[in-house]
Amino acid sequence: MTASPAPENILVRPDSYLTLHYRIVLASGPGEDSVFADTFDGRPATLQLGSGQWAPGMEAALIGQPEGARFSFTLPPAQAYGDRNPELVQIVSREMLARHAGPDTTFDPGDMVEFPAPDGSRYSGVLKELRDESAVFDFNHPLAGTALRVDVAILGVL
Repeated sequence: MTASPAPENILVRPDSYLTLHYRIVLASGPGEDSVFADTFDGRPATLQLGSGQWAPGMEAALIGQPEGARFSFTLPPAQAYGDRNPELVQIVSREMLARHAGPDTTFDPGDMVEFPAPDGSRYSGVLKELRDESAVFDFNHPLAGTALRVDVAILGVL
């Protein structure tokens, strides 16, 4: 009986479905060195590349990596979730806020609030300030403008 050859390493492709552990650490900004997300102490995550679950630059760092790989990479804001766009800080009337959230809903700065888009999709903003007749929301991605360090352990590739 002859031994069968060892299987070749399965590499991550742009359309791969992954099981992995990951840790996202803020590498710049006010929260520098704080952990944004970490699955290493719990259940592994799943990720379908190309579906928009991760920023394109984060996915690109996984392409070509073999199953079983453990590595880290750091991305500048432009390759992660983009630079902060001051035009995405918007004033919303209290009337519009009440119409979409309900008149008795209360909010505190830092709350994430969802709004309907004209095409029927939803978008979210972080409440920055409540005023008498309006509210200031930041519709930038929460990680926009921040460099990220990502630690990855690829457990499985389909």
